[in-house]
Amino acid sequence: MALSSVTARFYRQQNNRIHCTLCPHNCAIREGSSGLCGVRLNSGGELNLPYYGGASALAVDPIEKKPLYHFYPGSEILSIGFVGCPLRCPFCQNYRISQSTSARTRRISPEQLVAAARDSGSIGIAYTYNEPIIHIEFVLESARLARRHGLQNVLVTSGQVNPEPAEELFCAMDGTNIDLKSFNEQFYRRELAGDLASVKEAIRIAAAHCHLEITTLVIPGKNDGSAEIEAMARFIADLRPTIPYHLSAYYPAYRYVTESTSPATIERLAAVARRHLAFVYSGNVSGANHTDCPACGRRLIERSGYHVCSAGLAGRNCIACGTPIAVVTAAAADSAGG
Repeated sequence: MALSSVTARFYRQQNNRIHCTLCPHNCAIREGSSGLCGVRLNSGGELNLPYYGGASALAVDPIEKKPLYHFYPGSEILSIGFVGCPLRCPFCQNYRISQSTSARTRRISPEQLVAAARDSGSIGIAYTYNEPIIHIEFVLESARLARRHGLQNVLVTSGQVNPEPAEELFCAMDGTNIDLKSFNEQFYRRELAGDLASVKEAIRIAAAHCHLEITTLVIPGKNDGSAEIEAMARFIADLRPTIPYHLSAYYPAYRYVTESTSPATIERLAAVARRHLAFVYSGNVSGANHTDCPACGRRLIERSGYHVCSAGLAGRNCIACGTPIAVVTAAAADSAGG
């Protein structure tokens, strides 16, 4: 349901319409209407946020569930979801909250969210489940308050955001996982109502400001070609070859009934990505997803489900050979702070 509204940022008025400048859709919104995301409303010549602070989900999750494998391994984080999305992914697993604004929500303030995170004993707050960027005003206010209380901020996003808000948003984050759904612009536009160039730019911006991991949901017949995965891996490696890359198996959801991605396909594509990247992980399939030192092969982080042991790390370094590892740990953070 709609909540009491606050005024948005990232818009301009022109020709009796509101032009939202948050995401690449750049919606021109008539009076009484909302943008494609469904949560940014033209009311009285202002862009209002009737769903500000409307939480559709609030739960403590393992950080690995985001997935983030190199950010406080083995920790938990309070995760909040909202409603709405600027994309129309026909395979969305969270479509009940992303493709509708009618999901049940409960109002929470940034102060209440930060208090809940502190009470949970977790490392901080993850903005996730739907597309949190369309709730950027709430996310930024919460993130800045959380940082003042020593909490970590994590964003799980499709990367559909314009550069100016992206700079501000990723500067407020400590870690992020961005979905790189394909390297085919036509797939983004026709299947998802998205924009690949904007995602690539968001990835570049995030890489400059916070810990970054990237996920691709591998869908049979859509983005499971070796050449496409290799192109994505090269793009990531050009930024940093140590950025963790997650290749996750698709399962039928929402409007897609395509057969699930086989574990063999995930392993084949992971091998392709490893030609360019040091840390490639398989998601939504059984099997180990350990982290080994790229220099000496020492097991650094061992994972069994959500049970994690980081015995091979000394801060951010391999305990055996001393090689610096692209991982954020509590021990490393304490050392840096001291």
